[in-house]
Amino acid sequence: MGGLTTAAYIGASVLFILSLGGLSHQESARRGNLYGIVGMALAIIATLISDQVSGLGWIIIAMLIGGAIGIYFAIKVQMTQMPELVAMMHSFVGLAAVMVGFASYLDPANHVIGVEKTIHDTEIYLGILIGAATFSGSLVAFGKLRGIVMSKPLHLPGRHYLNLAALVLAILLGNSFIGSHDSALLPLMLMTLIALAFGVHMVMAIGGADMPVVVSMLNSYSGWAAAAAGFMLSNDLLIVVGALVGSSGAILSYIMCRAMNRKFVSVILGGFGSATSSSAGSDEEQGEVSPTSAEEVAEMLTNANSVVIVPGYGMAVAHAQHPISEITKTLRAKGVEVRFAIHPVAGRMPGHMNVLLAEAKVPYDLVLEMDEINDDLGETDVVLVIGANDTVNPAAAEDPGSPIAGMPVIEVWKANTVVVFKRSMATGYSGVENPLFYKDNTRMLFGDARESVDAIFKHI
Repeated sequence: MGGLTTAAYIGASVLFILSLGGLSHQESARRGNLYGIVGMALAIIATLISDQVSGLGWIIIAMLIGGAIGIYFAIKVQMTQMPELVAMMHSFVGLAAVMVGFASYLDPANHVIGVEKTIHDTEIYLGILIGAATFSGSLVAFGKLRGIVMSKPLHLPGRHYLNLAALVLAILLGNSFIGSHDSALLPLMLMTLIALAFGVHMVMAIGGADMPVVVSMLNSYSGWAAAAAGFMLSNDLLIVVGALVGSSGAILSYIMCRAMNRKFVSVILGGFGSATSSSAGSDEEQGEVSPTSAEEVAEMLTNANSVVIVPGYGMAVAHAQHPISEITKTLRAKGVEVRFAIHPVAGRMPGHMNVLLAEAKVPYDLVLEMDEINDDLGETDVVLVIGANDTVNPAAAEDPGSPIAGMPVIEVWKANTVVVFKRSMATGYSGVENPLFYKDNTRMLFGDARESVDAIFKHI
């Protein structure tokens, strides 16, 4: 049975690697998901029939309950709530690592001696440490994405010293716990509390504009927590899967930080959103906005040769992706070139806008990344900015004093005409003012994005 389990684990590992490869492109994402589903099913079946599992009846009951909950939320959760769901899933992985760690420590069958005990204690300690920080940090991230926790960073006095003190205490408690001949439950519990507090403080100190990076960062943490649980359980597949998730999440975080001209360490130490641009004053100082109507926008679009649509989180909230897809089809039938420009951190999690557009059946070849579209914007007739804000902010390129200075953005202001869909003149998720609204070639279409898009479609 051991050889069969090992073979199944190797097959599942290969499928998980293929799954990650498939998820790197929209065209192959469905196939990647299928690989992941088959790999996970194979892993679960192999584990259930292995010698590691006892009490199969209870496990099946737990799987049925968990599966029912998963199906319920898969049906109920809207696409706008996907980032929140992902953050909550990360918290579950962290909590599982903590529970596995304590269970492994308290299990009499796992009490070993000598070097094996030192190694096992290290696995337990690191697993609980990473898991607890992931659990509490993910809960705070969920709260920020949900809107029940403020998006602006919380900067406590001496916050860096607090983090340093937490690290020193964790090391000292680890020294007391690892290799201890007596019961060391107290230092383990104290470390858990410190890790929980650190997770809360770490994410609370990160600004709203950095939340997509936080989601991918917590994804990486959850992977390492799963790998640590794999070491505690001596489960090779869990180690491999955890390492895959942890490393891919870390790489994604790096890519997103590079796209924002940010350093990963600076994100961890606190994101932007704590101040507005140095040049962002009152509306009178910025200038006056030029409002427009759905009928005027429809006329612009039908008379244009090229149109670029820049979606953001506001499009997701308004569920405007489907009528946008219909407008795209209609304009293309009239001979208008229509493309979509996606910023790497648009929305609340990596790839959020790509998923929304795929759901609305927008052709993949029309969806371009920021680097692919920026050079063409100077020759574009009309740009529609639907629900995006920070990712099209010219202050990033024009105002050295702005909190987002240096962040690569989609340079929509270079187009002949820019139409911005907004409910109000409020700032974006980062809390930074946007001078784009006051430029001479910008028109503001106020109101609900779905209603505005529907009205434009009727006029077209």
